[in-house]
Amino acid sequence: MRIRRAVLEDAEGIAIVHVDSWRSTYKGILPDAVLDQLSYEHRTELWVKNLSDTKQFIAVAVSDQGQIVAFATAGKKPSNNIKHAGDLTSIYALQEFQGRGIGKKLLKAAFKYFNQNGYQQVFVEVLEDNPTKHFYTYYGAAFVKNIKMGGKELNESVYVWSSVRETLARL
Repeated sequence: MRIRRAVLEDAEGIAIVHVDSWRSTYKGILPDAVLDQLSYEHRTELWVKNLSDTKQFIAVAVSDQGQIVAFATAGKKPSNNIKHAGDLTSIYALQEFQGRGIGKKLLKAAFKYFNQNGYQQVFVEVLEDNPTKHFYTYYGAAFVKNIKMGGKELNESVYVWSSVRETLARL
């Protein structure tokens, strides 16, 4: 398994992971209609746009066979007005590749990015019902608060790593 920075040619592979991981992770959490309307084509277009944004860090996990099996994105959300604070905006893996340490490797790549770019703390927002939310606390993120999202009135939890350097040392 190799972790590397994503390139434009990875858009389709990332889109497949994005759609498939949402469908497995959020089944029973998000309405079926939302999950059913996800498409590889639409997500590929989104990822072409995302990969063209130089302000974002996007890393992929690539299997020995060359398949993208997971990805992570990091940067600073426009809504984040805290000085020297960044955001882990996503981390997803195909269900059959979860539990193999790939998420930890992607998290470490993201925290190297945060450290190199002068971020001191990092936020992540996670759906309260997401079964993988404990991944973040396992690696040192502390719960901050719950916020509500529209539509189905989903609760989203905000977690923070208060020290990028300490977290990177633990990873």
